[in-house]
Amino acid sequence: MAQAIEEPRAPARATAAATCRSCGAPLEDVFADLGVQPLCESYVDEAGLHAPEVFYPLRTYVCRECLLVQAQDFAPAEDIYREYAYFSSYSTSWLEHAARYCRDAAAREGLSADSFVVELASNDGYLLRNFVAMGIRVLGIDPARNVAEVARGKGVPTLAEFFGTGLARQVATEHGRADLIVANNVLAHVPDINDFVGGVAELLRTDGVASFEFPHLHELIRQRQFDTIYHEHFSYLSLYAVEKVLARHGLEAVDVERLPTHGGSLRLWVAHAGARRTAPSVPELREVEARAGLHDLSGYSGFQAEVAHVKRELLKLLIGLHDQGLRVAGYGAPGKGNTLLNYCGVGPELLPYTVDRNPYKQGKYLPGSRIPIHAPEVIAEDRPDVVLILPWNLEAEIVAQLSDVRDWGGRFVVPIPEPRFV
Repeated sequence: MAQAIEEPRAPARATAAATCRSCGAPLEDVFADLGVQPLCESYVDEAGLHAPEVFYPLRTYVCRECLLVQAQDFAPAEDIYREYAYFSSYSTSWLEHAARYCRDAAAREGLSADSFVVELASNDGYLLRNFVAMGIRVLGIDPARNVAEVARGKGVPTLAEFFGTGLARQVATEHGRADLIVANNVLAHVPDINDFVGGVAELLRTDGVASFEFPHLHELIRQRQFDTIYHEHFSYLSLYAVEKVLARHGLEAVDVERLPTHGGSLRLWVAHAGARRTAPSVPELREVEARAGLHDLSGYSGFQAEVAHVKRELLKLLIGLHDQGLRVAGYGAPGKGNTLLNYCGVGPELLPYTVDRNPYKQGKYLPGSRIPIHAPEVIAEDRPDVVLILPWNLEAEIVAQLSDVRDWGGRFVVPIPEPRFV
């Protein structure tokens, strides 16, 4: 990480009263303040262009007691997730990741036709369909009614509900307890993290296992991934902070894998306390985090300066391209891209349009920036000089999909951790 000028020795102090969603301690220390932003998945249609948009403060804190990095709640989860624009099946690499996970988990846990697998935040059935194909009984749980309907169409039984201890008891009564609970990229998305983890403890069989995947806070800091901060992400997770939540509900981490997904993620295997032996990978990662400073408040200082550095560099790059008369287009309309563009103040004058494979987003506009979203075919028709890859975690996949761009001399740019040409 580049050294910031006059780096503060401790995070800035909060100006509003708040309490930690994990341990309840007062939140006093600001981790990153990204100004005011709209909900990152609230895409704007033509009619909405003539209506006002709601912006919320996007400010994250670090708890002095448990060191959980978190955003304050400003928008109810109902407003965010009941109708959702993200469909997992539009990423080829993510489908491959899910298929590998299912094969490995089935072998690891000896899953069979007698087993029961539950996925929390199951989206459009992208993962559970692999277990269905193996003849394993499954249940998906996802609050977004539109994506749950798509999952059912794929043969994946899905409840369109928010998960917590109450629903866990209901599912356990009606379907039995789960041998495997899958929770990929959802732990960061739940406002009441204790109710969610308590529900996992309630639904998991005595000898069962749950797997949690989430972006690792260590990588967010190290690689300046501030664009992964948005209102849909309530928490930003380290092993240190997550273990404190697990212990509160009689659970413990028994194994951990470090993954390349989402810019660097953890896959945490969790069981009831004392039910399984803990693998060496868990204490090894604790030591990695301790060396990175994540066990002490001072390790969270200076991130705001790093965020501002990326903003300045991206604006310099885009303004320079514009001044050269070069045409720039975006690829993707992910939530992280909206945080990036809105924080940096990038609008259609610097990025005239972006494209996305998801038909749900095509023909709409990015929230806040109001940049139009087209189908991917527009790139080949328009032949821009530069393509800005907004979902930078899918860089290799996108460059391969758009290999023709280089035929006309076009280049690719990724914005994180430092704006650069690919």
